[in-house]
Amino acid sequence: MTDLEARPAEQSCPADAANAPVLERYEARDVPLGGVRSAVVSRTLPHRALSTVGAWCFLDAFVPGETPMNVLPHPHIGLQTVTWPLSGQMLHRDSLGSEQLLRAGELNLMTSGDGVAHSEFMVDDVGARGLQLWVALPEEARRVPRAFEHVADLPVLERPGIRVTVFLGEHDGGASPATVHSPILGAQIELDAGADVEIPLRADFEHAVQLIDGAARVAGEDLGEGPLLYLGTGRTSLRLEALQAPTTGRHGATRLLLIGGEPLREDLLMWWNFVGRTHEEVVAARADWSDRERREERFGHVVGHGEELIPAPPLPNVRLTPRRRHR
Repeated sequence: MTDLEARPAEQSCPADAANAPVLERYEARDVPLGGVRSAVVSRTLPHRALSTVGAWCFLDAFVPGETPMNVLPHPHIGLQTVTWPLSGQMLHRDSLGSEQLLRAGELNLMTSGDGVAHSEFMVDDVGARGLQLWVALPEEARRVPRAFEHVADLPVLERPGIRVTVFLGEHDGGASPATVHSPILGAQIELDAGADVEIPLRADFEHAVQLIDGAARVAGEDLGEGPLLYLGTGRTSLRLEALQAPTTGRHGATRLLLIGGEPLREDLLMWWNFVGRTHEEVVAARADWSDRERREERFGHVVGHGEELIPAPPLPNVRLTPRRRHR
C-alpha cells in the first residue's frame, strides 16, 4: 500500500535506539490518504519520537469506511511491504506480473529492491480491515532483486489461553517461511477472554505492541485500541492479560500485534513511498517515477489499470534532512 499524503514530510530513522526495557505509549494519528473523498488510516509508525522498531518503519491500520482502501499503482524503493488483512479480501497486482487475492490470516510480502510498483484493491468493502507495514531493507540488501511472496500456511503457536500466528521472522520456535533480510518478528496474538499469560521475548530485540481488538494489560500497562506501546530492549518475557471479551475477533479473543527486531543501526530517510539514505537518492526515485520511460525501466508496469497511477507529490522546498529520533 502507499502513503498518499498530499504533502508527505521526510522521516528520518536514525541509528540510536533503546538499550533497556521501557513502557512508552505513542498515540495513533488519523491520516487522510489524499483526494476529495479520501480514505483515512490510523498511523502509529513512524512517530516523531519513534521512527523504527527493529527494521519496522511504517504501520497503518485501516478500517471499514465510506471510501474503500483502493490504491492505484505506485512505487517503492528500499523496503518490504507487509500486508496483513484482519477481515475481508484484497487483490494485489505488481510490476512483476503477480496477481494475488489475499484473505485474513494470509500474508503478502513484496520486496522492492531498487524499485517496484504495485496496486491493492478491496474485493469486498464491507467489513474490510487490515494492517499495512513496511520493513526497511538494510544497506546490504537494498538492491536485492524485487520479489513477491504470498504465504497462506503460517505457523500458529497454541497453548492454553493464547494463539500466536508468526507472519514474519521467528518467535518461540515458530518461523514464518517469508523472506527477511534482518533479524525481525511480526506476529498476531489472540488471547481468550480472561487469559493471563507470559510469552518469551528475545532480549536483544526491541519490541512494540498494538491492540487490534478488545482491551488488554501489557507488562502491567492497560492498553486499549489505538496507541503503540513501545517496550524497548532487554526483555526476556512479556505478560499479557485479556481484560474483557471484545465484540470482534475469533471466538471472542482479544487480538494484538507484536512487532520487534534487532535495533537498526543505520540512518534512514523516508519520504512518500521511498526508504533511502540521502536527499539525492529520494529525488532521483521521484524523478524516475514521474518520467514515463524511466518509470517503465526502473519500476515496471502494473497491468489491469491502463495508464492510471498515483503521481508523486511535490517535493518540499527544502533539502530533505534527517530528524533525530528523540528516545
